[in-house]
Amino acid sequence: MMKIVFMGTPDFSVGIIKALNESEHEVVLAVTQPDRPKGRSGKLVQSPVKEYALKEGIEVFQCEKIREHAAVEKLQQTGADLFVVAAFGQILSKEILDMPRYGCINVHASLLPKYRGASPIQQAILDGEKKTGVTIMQMNEGLDTGDILTFREVAIDEKETGGSLFDKLSKAGSALITEAVKDLEAGRLTPVKQDDDKASYAGMIKKERGRIDFNESASRIERQIRAFDPWPGSGTVFCGRGLKIWRAEAVENHEAEKPGTVTEVTKDTFTVACKEGSLVIKELQLEGKKRMGTRDFLLGNDLKKGDSLGL
Repeated sequence: MMKIVFMGTPDFSVGIIKALNESEHEVVLAVTQPDRPKGRSGKLVQSPVKEYALKEGIEVFQCEKIREHAAVEKLQQTGADLFVVAAFGQILSKEILDMPRYGCINVHASLLPKYRGASPIQQAILDGEKKTGVTIMQMNEGLDTGDILTFREVAIDEKETGGSLFDKLSKAGSALITEAVKDLEAGRLTPVKQDDDKASYAGMIKKERGRIDFNESASRIERQIRAFDPWPGSGTVFCGRGLKIWRAEAVENHEAEKPGTVTEVTKDTFTVACKEGSLVIKELQLEGKKRMGTRDFLLGNDLKKGDSLGL
């Protein structure tokens, strides 16, 4: 049985710590980001990992910087055999990496070396990938550059969203981590170096990346809409109000309309011209309103052929 320190923050991490906690190993400490203000009220909200750990009676440690002396000292005091990291959001120092007997392993939501970085799930959908996966690697001082210990592939469906792929990869990672820890303890894992020439990077997603640019192709925008569902969402402007698009279909056509122009309105959908092809809008959300099908939107809003979306 191993003593494990777990480091993670968002929902994706919860499945991993849960799997470890329910295994034969002991999670002696959950390290997570500090409580953060949320919404207009600014009320401090606990991370999903903290919520789970407290519910399960696992000690929680929060810190702004894991490299600080107090944090390093806390980790040393655990006497843990292994540190498991999943979407923690901080880089570990060499001092920490070398601390546990079996080192530190990371659960990353891509098939490394592809999509190192903070947003591998969304980027895989944006790029139109047919598959992705979960990689467990032995951590080093780089950003997702450590040796690969094991991985599992996951198919990306044609209408996959960021949210649905997130759930798939969380489940795959939760199943894989218990196998990996067992094999690591038994010496059955052979580290494989990553091919840096095949590496790509998926950076942090900021809210402004959700703005729809109709000068892009319809197929690219349709993938963006799916990739950024549920956050940050993909939106434009209609009559001076924000309009998020939640579901759309890309279609090919040869119309020479200006991108952003409404080219057709039916009772159930409307179509918007893009640089290449058009988008048939099927589900959306006007600023201050709930998410709804396009049919309901059209019943309450005067949108017609020739209108424009965007700034």
